Amino acid sequence: MADDYGGILGAFPYAFRRSDSRLFRSYVLVGGLATVLLALVCVLAVVVVFGQTAGARGGNFTLSRSFIALLGLLAVVPVVAPVLLAARTRRRGVAEDDRFEPPRGYEPLLAVGGYLFLLSLYLGLVASMPETFTLDGETVTRPEASGLFAPVVAALYAVPPTASPLIPAGAAALIVVIHRWLR
Repeated sequence: MADDYGGILGAFPYAFRRSDSRLFRSYVLVGGLATVLLALVCVLAVVVVFGQTAGARGGNFTLSRSFIALLGLLAVVPVVAPVLLAARTRRRGVAEDDRFEPPRGYEPLLAVGGYLFLLSLYLGLVASMPETFTLDGETVTRPEASGLFAPVVAALYAVPPTASPLIPAGAAALIVVIHRWLR
């Protein structure tokens, strides 16, 4: 099929071209940029860990290298999921009928889910920040909650750091619910 896409890289321009929703098209652009940035951060983190553990042998060091790659994958998959789901839905519909339209609101709601996931990544990072930490040999205290969003920041600081991954996990689950509910 001439309008088909070939894999993950082709899904982004395909979804952008085929969608009628401006919100979804904006998410295709923002999600693509976020995917590139997250992948870059993950690759740089793996390079840093390799540099710090270059002389070490296996064991925990190999596990930490793999863990960083897994975290990167867990961050990138929900960012690209709305684009891939919409492209797949459109492609399957086009094969059956050229006038196929996904259910009303499907793509805009996927975009909202994607944007909420990007926001949840930031909120999860804020929630995971310890009260004090060492940076370049210096002990640093996290900033106090202030300003317009002080209540939100204070609530995020109250979340136990071990529970902070639940924030992006909930947003990722929302994308799955939107897809299942509206497809």
